[in-house]
Amino acid sequence: MTFEEAQDKVKTLSSKPDNDQLLKLYALYKQGSSGDNLGAAPENAFDFVAKAKHEAWAALRGKTMEDAQNEYISYVETLLSEDQS
Repeated sequence: MTFEEAQDKVKTLSSKPDNDQLLKLYALYKQGSSGDNLGAAPENAFDFVAKAKHEAWAALRGKTMEDAQNEYISYVETLLSEDQS
């Protein structure tokens, strides 16, 4: 499966992933498509979603785009196999 195929396949899950799974998918996707998160943290301290997304992506700083793409693919495959159980 390619990175692009994994992006399409994750949309076929029968139920929406939980928040932790969504954060992991988001961070791996962003690292795999854009590289390191070099942006500043969100200024609004009460924008918890934006803060969580920023922190999840920033935690992957230094991981190569290729490694992040491969990890994203593997994670999507895991979610798909759990979805079929």
